[in-house]
Amino acid sequence: MSKQTYRVCFCFRRRFRLAVSEAPEDVKKVFEQYSENGIMSIDGLQRFLIEFQKEDKATREDAQKIIDSVKHFHRKGLNLEAFFKYLFGDINPPLTSLGVHHDMSAPLSHYFIYTGHNSYLTGNQLSSDCSDVPIINALKRGVRVIELDLWPNSSKDDIDVLHGGTLTTPVELLKCLRSIKEYAFVASDYPVILTLEDHLTPNLQAKVAEMVTKTFGGILFCPGSECLKEFPSPESLKKRIIISTKPPKEYLEVKQGKDKEDGSERGKASDDEAWGKEVPNLKSSHVADYKNDLDEEDEENADDGDKSQHSLAPEYKQLIAIRAAKRKGGLDEWLKVDPYNVRRLSLSEQHLEKAAVTHGKLIVRFTQQNILRVFPKSIRVDSSNYNPLIGWMHGAQMVAFNMQGHGRSLWLMQGMFKANGGCGYVKKPDFLLNSDQIFDPKIKLPVKTTLKVTVYMGDGWYYDFHHTHFDAYSPPDFYTRVGIAGVPADSVMKKTKTLEDDWLPSWNEEFEFPLTVPELALLRIEVHEYDMSEKDDFGGQTCLPISELRSGIRAVPLNSQKGVKYNSVKLLMGFEFI
Repeated sequence: MSKQTYRVCFCFRRRFRLAVSEAPEDVKKVFEQYSENGIMSIDGLQRFLIEFQKEDKATREDAQKIIDSVKHFHRKGLNLEAFFKYLFGDINPPLTSLGVHHDMSAPLSHYFIYTGHNSYLTGNQLSSDCSDVPIINALKRGVRVIELDLWPNSSKDDIDVLHGGTLTTPVELLKCLRSIKEYAFVASDYPVILTLEDHLTPNLQAKVAEMVTKTFGGILFCPGSECLKEFPSPESLKKRIIISTKPPKEYLEVKQGKDKEDGSERGKASDDEAWGKEVPNLKSSHVADYKNDLDEEDEENADDGDKSQHSLAPEYKQLIAIRAAKRKGGLDEWLKVDPYNVRRLSLSEQHLEKAAVTHGKLIVRFTQQNILRVFPKSIRVDSSNYNPLIGWMHGAQMVAFNMQGHGRSLWLMQGMFKANGGCGYVKKPDFLLNSDQIFDPKIKLPVKTTLKVTVYMGDGWYYDFHHTHFDAYSPPDFYTRVGIAGVPADSVMKKTKTLEDDWLPSWNEEFEFPLTVPELALLRIEVHEYDMSEKDDFGGQTCLPISELRSGIRAVPLNSQKGVKYNSVKLLMGFEFI
């Protein structure tokens, strides 16, 4: 295509968008089925919503709202152009719009919780700045668990938040606490949990207790000195702040241990790319020898007798609502269920992978009453992440992620917590909570349902990207990747053909995905632009919880690599459960 021809096409597309002639055949057929004399009436549209879109409770009022939303068309109904505009519009999203609709009255251990790792870091784990800004951003996105590493400042008279043993620059604890109070409930009313990695002397612990108490006041949840037999519910803890930590080692011992580990492990670089590396496949996950993969909880969980109990400031201890257990012995001891004392256990991603091989059912049983936190291995110095399904399929509530990183794993995390109104708490499926028949994550189950996905077409790149972004002299060559992230038997990715030189690609391709555990499945969608000589360009992505996916023809907005919704880029897709 010549430069002159390309400029003409560019101007044409700029003026004309989504003409009737570009509507997929399926859209034209369904319009004919529910319309008369070229107009889909209120009654016809209601029947379409109920029968085709599977919106069983759709009313005439709902149909009238749709007609009213498509301006400048026939007042008594929709012609094909208006119907096409409605289907491809924001009023026709792919997910249910029910707000918070899960039962929120069960114990905290019955929920997956949107969890951050080293929430104060602005970038990599070794040399980036520490700040309250990434904490604020996480809370705005609905993250409900914020992690802070507490260290004495240089003069040993105050508390800094930083990644110890690295070149990260500190931020004052008080600044972080004040920002948490201000933004904790902007995105969700459900409780915010602060997990504290504490490297403080008793006098500084007492100072932390004073700061926390004064900053949060009455919204701080303090259960008292007695251990909890059962965690409270998210509903009972709305707009409350909860502290989770454990009795720490003495400061000097921890610092020495951390410095030693930093020298041997943290210098290793991860090969994860910013977004290009595929999510690790759980079928073939490498189960490493993790003796040398010590980090965070591992360093502090060594048996140090009663010294930590003796050195713990009493006013600090009283703030701890979710107590993190000290690990003694092996996995069997760690995973014992105490009917009189619930607790939090932390494992690195590699620890969990290894434990899952031999103790999968015990982990699931443990997480029915207790909380399991999973965190990234220490060599992820670039703030990359792992496959969260390894945690979720074993019932882990706190699958801790580096929220300042980007990439496919984080897209899965963002997709999971679009469910339940984006409140940051997603009720675990019943099979993970059944104490009579403990779920075995290793067993391949029969297919429960099959999801048929049709990728019709895409639009909006022309308006959200510069016209030379993908190619300097010709329109882009788009293709779509679509697939499932879930248990190993369900996980797969497929792709459409590549369409050359088209800002408004129409693929019209169908894919089927058999699902054995649809409750944990996420629909992955990515658009790329084929580049013959270089790496393919990124054109948008989204990840949708299948448990809340709406049947029918839907408009699917796409996001940037950072998870920010584009203004115009979207796909027209069809979903059917068969």
